[in-house]
Amino acid sequence: MTIHLVDGTYELFRQFYGRRRFLGDDAPELFAVAGVLHSTLEMIEDGATHLGVATDHVIESFRNDLWADYKTGEGIDPDLLAQFHPLEEALGAMGIAVWPMVELEADDGLASAARQAGEDERVERVCIWANDKDLAQCVRGERIVQVDRRNDEIRDAEGVREKFGVPPELIPDFLALVGDAQDGFPGIRGIGNVTAGKLLNRHGPIESFPAGVLDGENRELALLFKDLATLRTDAPLFDDVDELRWTGPGEGFAAWAERIGDDRLPGRAGKAAERFAP
Repeated sequence: MTIHLVDGTYELFRQFYGRRRFLGDDAPELFAVAGVLHSTLEMIEDGATHLGVATDHVIESFRNDLWADYKTGEGIDPDLLAQFHPLEEALGAMGIAVWPMVELEADDGLASAARQAGEDERVERVCIWANDKDLAQCVRGERIVQVDRRNDEIRDAEGVREKFGVPPELIPDFLALVGDAQDGFPGIRGIGNVTAGKLLNRHGPIESFPAGVLDGENRELALLFKDLATLRTDAPLFDDVDELRWTGPGEGFAAWAERIGDDRLPGRAGKAAERFAP
């Protein structure tokens, strides 16, 4: 089987800004939720059988306690923020495994699910549908890959090295050095992508850097930023990958489609579920 793991928060952002350009002020209240549901059904129509979606139930996480400038929910459009929790409920009603993350982030949920699915010998491949750079650390060979919808790429371990100049296991070190503006930490002054790649390929992880490469405050900061960039993989999300198998929408899905204002959803979901019938 192939396991598909989706960053629900990213998908909600993508649908919100993409669809709002066309819908304008007449957009229904939950238009971005509808977009995510349709894109998820499209994955199923294209052959996906086992899916899980991780979401940021809240934007803040334990990382905000480690670094004061780490990303928060400040500045998020209220109309978008209001669709976070309805998305989780609507996906669940459609029969999708959903993991709303609190304390941890959605990326930690995806990393945890990828690790657990990757340990199951029945799983041929794990596809992580997310664009965040930090998720590249989860890639393993050609078996656990990152699907970058924005650039229409499927990135295996060699693809990660081509893009970042380092292998997947050094992505947290790489981000610690160059920073991650999206997550709110700046990296080490004077170190860019090329220099970071050279240092890491020469010396290995930051902890192995010899004296004189990073000293004093810079070394402490780099190790802190590495901790921020390192995804947690021990979130207890499921007991068996069979729990991720989609068998069709639940009884409450029609009511959710009515609330969303999209009468196409029940029929599309029902038709997609026909191939799962005994």
